[in-house]
Amino acid sequence: MARPQALLLICSLLPGLLLSEAGKILTLSLVGGSHHLLMDRVSQILQDHGHNVTVLLQRANLLLAGFKEEEKSYQAITWLPPEDYNKEFKKYFDFFLKEALAGRDTFENFLKYMELQGLQCSHLLKRNDIMDSLENENFDLLFVDAFDLCSPLVAEKLGKPFVSVLPTTFGYMDFGLPSPLSYVPVFNSLLSDRMGFWDRVKNFLMFFDFSVKQWQTHSTFDNIIKEHFPEGSRPVLSHLLKKAELWFVNTDFAFDFAQPLLPNTVYVGGLMAKPVKAVPQEFENFIAKFGDSGFVLVALGSLISNYSSHELLKEMNSAFAHLPQGVIWRCKPSHWPKDISLAANVKIVDWLPQSDLLAHPRIRLFVTHGGLNSIMEAIQHGVPMVGIPLFGDQPENLFRIEAKKFGVSIQVKQIKAETLALKMKQVIEDKRYKSTAVAASIIRRSHPLTPSQRLVGWTNHILQTGGAAHLKPYSFQQSWYQQYLLDVFLFLLVVTLGTMWLCGKLLGMVARWLCGARKLKKA
Repeated sequence: MARPQALLLICSLLPGLLLSEAGKILTLSLVGGSHHLLMDRVSQILQDHGHNVTVLLQRANLLLAGFKEEEKSYQAITWLPPEDYNKEFKKYFDFFLKEALAGRDTFENFLKYMELQGLQCSHLLKRNDIMDSLENENFDLLFVDAFDLCSPLVAEKLGKPFVSVLPTTFGYMDFGLPSPLSYVPVFNSLLSDRMGFWDRVKNFLMFFDFSVKQWQTHSTFDNIIKEHFPEGSRPVLSHLLKKAELWFVNTDFAFDFAQPLLPNTVYVGGLMAKPVKAVPQEFENFIAKFGDSGFVLVALGSLISNYSSHELLKEMNSAFAHLPQGVIWRCKPSHWPKDISLAANVKIVDWLPQSDLLAHPRIRLFVTHGGLNSIMEAIQHGVPMVGIPLFGDQPENLFRIEAKKFGVSIQVKQIKAETLALKMKQVIEDKRYKSTAVAASIIRRSHPLTPSQRLVGWTNHILQTGGAAHLKPYSFQQSWYQQYLLDVFLFLLVVTLGTMWLCGKLLGMVARWLCGARKLKKA
């Protein structure tokens, strides 16, 4: 019965996948690295399915070392922040990554990064030529990266509806999802959905910590909002986020913990997956040297290959030398220290076809920083992982990998050759990790609709219906005390206390009357 039901579901959603009229869509890609890769992929999918897509792209800080950009069919508008800002940003970002690689990723460092993002936002909003041009285009819909708080402000400035793409797991920001603290872990709590009593206590307390930190993060944009929006029409970021017509979340329940979703929330983890191609011959020749032992793929993200410390490279190289497998490592050859002899079983490259290598039949392990795009590609192909989290959502992502038994993780400051080698051998030799990764791959692949079909189908739906008001709960318009029924509790408390007071008064009066009656009898 499962197959006919799946076919029926696809047929019922097919009208949404068929485009009656092309939408005019603007995608904002103002953050580099993996964020740009995801927004680029979203834009290309929408363009391929008949929409007219324009991407506003900030070119100065793409943060993609060795990235080979493919030709795009969508239109791109590029802009560059002022040169002095670019220098300040690069200087701070170098410091930010070096601190992360030293195991000193702090919330204060993140706030400083967000302040610089706010400054970039101000530079963009001051560009009347760009803003006027975008306004004159009269776009039907904007796609924004939810991590970038500037993008919703641009949508508000243009007066256009927008769709948010969340590049992280669900809990990274509060956008109105019901999140019972008894089984939905707060972001950065490093808890699973299976909480004991003390875990629930921790989760409850972490909720207040998370709320304060989210308020502090939003506050980094307060001056930008005051500068660019007139008094009386200044948006509140926490409210503005909930104005999104849809939320496309870059995750999947093959990886994430199950939790309640709202009708306007669609998970699209796996969007980066593309048809598998044969790996280039230079990689095949290297893999063939190790026969049935196979190979390990090492890729610590689009940002890290330029920043790895001498000590970290030395320990990782020594760890790889302990393995019988070959190791293909994305690490800039031009930055390799001359005093470290590369292990005989290691090949370092400036760029590699990550998805194609993850699909290779002889891969045994993926060593990753825990970026969500990389994790979803590994799950797609059923590859177990060893994670080295550095910053942002990576510790949370890799906690889920451990909780779901797809792999293990190790903190960057704990990396020693022997420790890392033992972790890698543990995952390679214990076949349970491979089995659970393959099971997750089956879950990921067996959805009745692909991530691309969900993205396109729901986008078409809100374009055809003129928005997603019918998908948003009324709670978005309620005050916080109404949502949590605090006014009802207060009313019931007043009624209860008032009733008790009246009863007390009446009992007192009755007692006094009885006492008076007894005295009269005695007299």
